[in-house]
Amino acid sequence: MKLVCGIDEAGRGPVIGPLVIAGVAVNKDGLNKLKEIGVKDSKLLPHSKRIELSGKIKEIAESYEILIVEPKEIDDAVDGNNELNLNWLEGIKSAEIINKLNPEKVILDCPSPNTGKYKEFVRKYINNRKIEIIAEHKADVNFSVVSAASILAKVVREDEMDKLKKKYGNIGPGYTSNEITQKFIKENFDKHPEIFRKSWSTFKNAKITKEQKSLSDF
Repeated sequence: MKLVCGIDEAGRGPVIGPLVIAGVAVNKDGLNKLKEIGVKDSKLLPHSKRIELSGKIKEIAESYEILIVEPKEIDDAVDGNNELNLNWLEGIKSAEIINKLNPEKVILDCPSPNTGKYKEFVRKYINNRKIEIIAEHKADVNFSVVSAASILAKVVREDEMDKLKKKYGNIGPGYTSNEITQKFIKENFDKHPEIFRKSWSTFKNAKITKEQKSLSDF
Protein backbone atom coordinates (compact mmCIF):
# COMPACT_ATOMS: atom_id res chain seq x y z
CA MET A 1 0.00 0.00 0.00
CA LYS A 2 1.25 3.48 -0.90
CA LEU A 3 3.22 5.22 1.84
CA VAL A 4 2.89 8.99 2.23
CA CYS A 5 5.43 10.84 4.37
CA GLY A 6 5.00 14.27 5.93
CA ILE A 7 8.01 16.26 7.15
CA ASP A 8 8.09 19.31 9.40
CA GLU A 9 10.32 20.95 11.98
CA ALA A 10 10.24 22.72 15.33
CA GLY A 11 12.73 25.26 16.61
CA ARG A 12 13.98 27.08 13.49
CA GLY A 13 13.92 30.51 15.07
CA PRO A 14 15.20 30.21 18.65
CA VAL A 15 18.72 31.26 19.62
CA ILE A 16 18.89 28.50 22.25
CA GLY A 17 18.64 24.77 21.73
CA PRO A 18 18.32 22.41 18.78
CA LEU A 19 16.28 22.33 15.60
CA VAL A 20 14.15 19.18 15.46
CA ILE A 21 12.94 17.69 12.17
CA ALA A 22 10.44 14.84 12.04
CA GLY A 23 9.03 12.60 9.34
CA VAL A 24 5.91 10.46 9.62
CA ALA A 25 5.03 7.80 7.03
CA VAL A 26 1.48 6.42 6.84
CA ASN A 27 -0.70 4.43 4.43
CA LYS A 28 -4.18 5.48 3.27
CA ASP A 29 -5.81 3.97 6.35
CA GLY A 30 -3.33 5.84 8.52
CA LEU A 31 -4.22 9.15 6.88
CA ASN A 32 -7.85 8.63 7.84
CA LYS A 33 -6.91 7.71 11.40
CA LEU A 34 -4.78 10.87 11.78
CA LYS A 35 -7.82 12.95 10.90
CA GLU A 36 -10.02 10.94 13.26
CA ILE A 37 -7.79 11.61 16.28
CA GLY A 38 -7.77 15.37 15.59
CA VAL A 39 -4.24 15.89 14.33
CA LYS A 40 -3.58 19.51 13.36
CA ASP A 41 -0.67 21.95 13.15
CA SER A 42 1.21 21.71 16.46
CA LYS A 43 1.08 25.49 16.93
CA LEU A 44 -2.71 25.23 17.24
CA LEU A 45 -2.57 22.71 20.10
CA PRO A 46 -1.75 22.99 23.82
CA HIS A 47 1.37 21.03 24.73
CA SER A 48 -0.55 18.48 26.80
CA LYS A 49 -2.58 17.62 23.68
CA ARG A 50 0.60 17.37 21.57
CA ILE A 51 2.04 14.84 24.02
CA GLU A 52 -1.19 12.80 23.94
CA LEU A 53 -1.33 12.86 20.12
CA SER A 54 2.37 12.07 19.78
CA GLY A 55 1.86 8.61 21.25
CA LYS A 56 -1.15 7.93 19.03
CA ILE A 57 0.69 9.14 15.92
CA LYS A 58 3.55 6.72 16.59
CA GLU A 59 1.03 3.85 16.86
CA ILE A 60 -0.71 4.82 13.61
CA ALA A 61 2.45 5.47 11.58
CA GLU A 62 4.00 2.74 9.49
CA SER A 63 7.31 4.36 10.44
CA TYR A 64 8.69 7.67 11.66
CA GLU A 65 12.05 9.37 12.07
CA ILE A 66 13.15 12.29 14.24
CA LEU A 67 16.44 14.19 13.83
CA ILE A 68 17.91 16.57 16.41
CA VAL A 69 20.16 19.22 14.88
CA GLU A 70 22.38 20.83 17.53
CA PRO A 71 23.41 24.53 17.52
CA LYS A 72 26.96 23.79 16.31
CA GLU A 73 25.70 22.11 13.15
CA ILE A 74 23.31 25.01 12.55
CA ASP A 75 26.16 27.51 13.00
CA ASP A 76 28.37 25.56 10.59
CA ALA A 77 25.62 25.81 7.96
CA VAL A 78 24.76 29.47 8.54
CA ASP A 79 28.24 30.93 9.16
CA GLY A 80 30.51 28.14 7.95
CA ASN A 81 32.77 28.14 4.93
CA ASN A 82 30.24 26.46 2.62
CA GLU A 83 27.26 27.28 0.44
CA LEU A 84 24.67 26.19 3.00
CA ASN A 85 22.11 28.18 4.95
CA LEU A 86 19.39 27.11 7.37
CA ASN A 87 16.93 26.25 4.57
CA TRP A 88 19.44 24.04 2.76
CA LEU A 89 20.46 22.35 6.01
CA GLU A 90 16.81 21.56 6.67
CA GLY A 91 16.53 20.23 3.12
CA ILE A 92 19.50 17.90 3.56
CA LYS A 93 18.14 16.61 6.87
CA SER A 94 14.71 16.11 5.31
CA ALA A 95 16.34 14.02 2.57
CA GLU A 96 17.99 11.88 5.27
CA ILE A 97 14.54 11.19 6.71
CA ILE A 98 13.11 10.42 3.27
CA ASN A 99 15.94 7.98 2.54
CA LYS A 100 15.30 6.24 5.85
CA LEU A 101 11.51 5.96 5.46
CA ASN A 102 11.47 5.50 1.66
CA PRO A 103 7.84 6.48 0.96
CA GLU A 104 6.21 6.70 -2.47
CA LYS A 105 5.21 10.31 -1.79
CA VAL A 106 6.54 13.01 0.53
CA ILE A 107 5.00 16.32 1.55
CA LEU A 108 7.39 18.99 2.84
CA ASP A 109 6.47 22.04 4.86
CA CYS A 110 8.64 24.35 2.77
CA PRO A 111 10.85 26.90 4.61
CA SER A 112 11.90 28.64 1.38
CA PRO A 113 9.86 31.24 -0.53
CA ASN A 114 10.82 29.37 -3.70
CA THR A 115 9.02 26.06 -3.30
CA GLY A 116 10.16 24.72 -6.67
CA LYS A 117 13.82 25.38 -5.99
CA TYR A 118 13.59 23.86 -2.52
CA LYS A 119 11.90 20.73 -3.86
CA GLU A 120 14.62 20.19 -6.45
CA PHE A 121 17.35 20.81 -3.85
CA VAL A 122 15.91 18.08 -1.63
CA ARG A 123 15.53 15.75 -4.60
CA LYS A 124 19.31 15.90 -5.22
CA TYR A 125 19.90 14.14 -1.90
CA ILE A 126 17.20 11.45 -2.25
CA ASN A 127 18.29 7.95 -3.22
CA ASN A 128 14.97 6.87 -4.72
CA ARG A 129 14.36 9.22 -7.66
CA LYS A 130 10.83 7.90 -8.19
CA ILE A 131 9.51 9.47 -4.98
CA GLU A 132 6.89 12.14 -5.62
CA ILE A 133 7.72 15.38 -3.78
CA ILE A 134 5.28 18.13 -2.81
CA ALA A 135 6.71 21.26 -1.18
CA GLU A 136 4.21 23.80 0.14
CA HIS A 137 3.98 26.68 2.55
CA LYS A 138 1.62 25.89 5.42
CA ALA A 139 1.71 22.19 4.58
CA ASP A 140 1.45 21.60 8.33
CA VAL A 141 -2.01 23.22 8.19
CA ASN A 142 -3.18 21.66 4.93
CA PHE A 143 -1.98 18.03 5.29
CA SER A 144 -2.66 15.88 8.36
CA VAL A 145 0.49 13.79 7.83
CA VAL A 146 2.62 16.95 7.95
CA SER A 147 0.68 18.10 11.02
CA ALA A 148 1.59 14.77 12.60
CA ALA A 149 5.27 15.40 11.87
CA SER A 150 5.01 18.89 13.33
CA ILE A 151 3.59 17.44 16.55
CA LEU A 152 6.38 14.87 16.93
CA ALA A 153 9.00 17.53 16.24
CA LYS A 154 7.49 19.98 18.73
CA VAL A 155 7.22 17.40 21.51
CA VAL A 156 10.87 16.40 21.10
CA ARG A 157 11.98 20.06 20.89
CA GLU A 158 10.20 20.78 24.20
CA ASP A 159 11.76 17.68 25.78
CA GLU A 160 15.21 18.89 24.70
CA MET A 161 14.51 22.34 26.13
CA ASP A 162 13.40 20.78 29.43
CA LYS A 163 16.75 18.96 29.60
CA LEU A 164 18.57 22.26 29.09
CA LYS A 165 16.48 23.96 31.79
CA LYS A 166 17.35 21.23 34.29
CA LYS A 167 21.04 21.69 33.53
CA TYR A 168 21.31 25.47 33.06
CA GLY A 169 18.31 26.97 34.86
CA ASN A 170 15.38 28.95 33.48
CA ILE A 171 16.31 29.70 29.88
CA GLY A 172 12.76 30.44 28.76
CA PRO A 173 11.52 29.06 25.42
CA GLY A 174 14.71 30.07 23.61
CA TYR A 175 13.04 32.77 21.49
CA THR A 176 14.60 36.22 21.74
CA SER A 177 11.16 37.86 21.98
CA ASN A 178 10.81 36.24 25.42
CA GLU A 179 12.02 38.34 28.39
CA ILE A 180 13.32 35.34 30.34
CA THR A 181 15.38 34.20 27.36
CA GLN A 182 16.66 37.76 26.79
CA LYS A 183 17.85 37.93 30.39
CA PHE A 184 19.49 34.52 30.20
CA ILE A 185 21.37 35.45 27.02
CA LYS A 186 22.78 38.64 28.53
CA GLU A 187 23.94 36.86 31.66
CA ASN A 188 25.12 33.52 30.22
CA PHE A 189 26.06 33.79 26.54
CA ASP A 190 29.77 33.48 27.34
CA LYS A 191 29.31 30.95 30.19
CA HIS A 192 27.40 28.29 28.26
CA PRO A 193 28.26 28.88 24.58
CA GLU A 194 27.42 25.30 23.62
CA ILE A 195 23.64 25.84 23.89
CA PHE A 196 23.51 29.03 21.81
CA ARG A 197 23.34 29.50 18.06
CA LYS A 198 26.33 31.76 17.66
CA SER A 199 25.38 32.57 14.07
CA TRP A 200 22.22 34.35 15.31
CA SER A 201 22.42 38.15 15.48
CA THR A 202 21.10 38.04 19.06
CA PHE A 203 24.16 36.13 20.22
CA LYS A 204 26.53 38.27 18.15
CA ASN A 205 25.02 41.48 19.52
CA ALA A 206 25.31 40.26 23.12
CA LYS A 207 28.98 39.47 22.50
CA ILE A 208 29.64 42.89 20.93
CA THR A 209 27.89 44.67 23.81
CA LYS A 210 29.99 42.74 26.35
CA GLU A 211 33.23 43.52 24.49
CA GLN A 212 32.37 47.22 24.22
CA LYS A 213 31.55 47.35 27.92
CA SER A 214 34.86 45.66 28.74
CA LEU A 215 36.72 48.23 26.66
CA SER A 216 34.91 51.14 28.30
CA ASP A 217 35.64 49.72 31.77
CA PHE A 218 39.30 49.43 30.80
